[in-house]
Amino acid sequence: MKHLFVASLMSSMAIAAFAAPATDVVGHYTFPNAIEGLPATLADFEGLQINSFMTNDAVRLNYWEAGSGEPIVFVPAWGASGAELINELWLLSKTNHVYVLDPRNQGTSERTQKGQRIARHAMDLNEFLDHIGVETTVLAGWSMGVSVIWGYVDLFGTDRMSKAVFVDEPVSIYTHADWSEQERLNAGGMTTSPERMIAAYQGAPTNQQIVDMKVVQRAQMLDSPYAQNAMGLAEHIAGDPSYAMLVLFDHAMNDWRDVIETKLDLPVAVFSGEESNNLPSQKWIAQTVPEGQLFNYASADDGDHFLMIKNPLKFVEDLRAFIED
Repeated sequence: MKHLFVASLMSSMAIAAFAAPATDVVGHYTFPNAIEGLPATLADFEGLQINSFMTNDAVRLNYWEAGSGEPIVFVPAWGASGAELINELWLLSKTNHVYVLDPRNQGTSERTQKGQRIARHAMDLNEFLDHIGVETTVLAGWSMGVSVIWGYVDLFGTDRMSKAVFVDEPVSIYTHADWSEQERLNAGGMTTSPERMIAAYQGAPTNQQIVDMKVVQRAQMLDSPYAQNAMGLAEHIAGDPSYAMLVLFDHAMNDWRDVIETKLDLPVAVFSGEESNNLPSQKWIAQTVPEGQLFNYASADDGDHFLMIKNPLKFVEDLRAFIED
């Protein structure tokens, strides 16, 4: 079964620490759709770099970088990388210094058995912020990338964050057996068995009572030319998906309600949509944090788990409005 997460996975390149034009790292690529105002080829994106640093457990992580101005740091979804966010990189680099971190075992970063926990990914983010030397930044996460930011806030606080952006991540993927239905909706619980969820993401049969598969169904609906361009680039650098699977169990078992209720003392934008089963939990987040703002996309605006890559123009417009407010 091919779905967006797995389709986006990984380059198998072993690359030493570097700072290089993106085309030197991932090669030349022509986007399948010519879209006015966006690059026709990767080489047309002048100034786009893929750079790297080494974590304190000796794993090389790469990151995409473009533009100048106030910084915005993106942490992408499970299995994703800067490739999926190429449109955001292009659009936001006109006004901001934009970074997308490729997490361990994703995109152009190193493949490793080490550190397959959200807590380690949060440490990676902290070390990345040290590496690029930002004093304060907007931190933006999509899907699992949001959990990484929650883990970062839990461990290191919000001192280096000016604002936070969360795109459609459940508060707890795992549904506890003793929860009421309202508790499940508030948390966004989508599976009663992380093992069955992981197996389903690899093609095993399941049912909606065990694993909510709408996210996979929406991943396969790629009629957006923006998404086709981003996914084409992601597939261009794709490799063995097995390493990305290693973090999924830990990811599914985290419950972030206490972080959301007590530690997010800054403006927060929450993005979701009518075609996402996560929408109730995203409303709960926006209502629970002291300064929350919900961006609820209609179905006609590609309002699902992949709204960033399906409708980047609207997403960037809304993101800019939130940042500049």
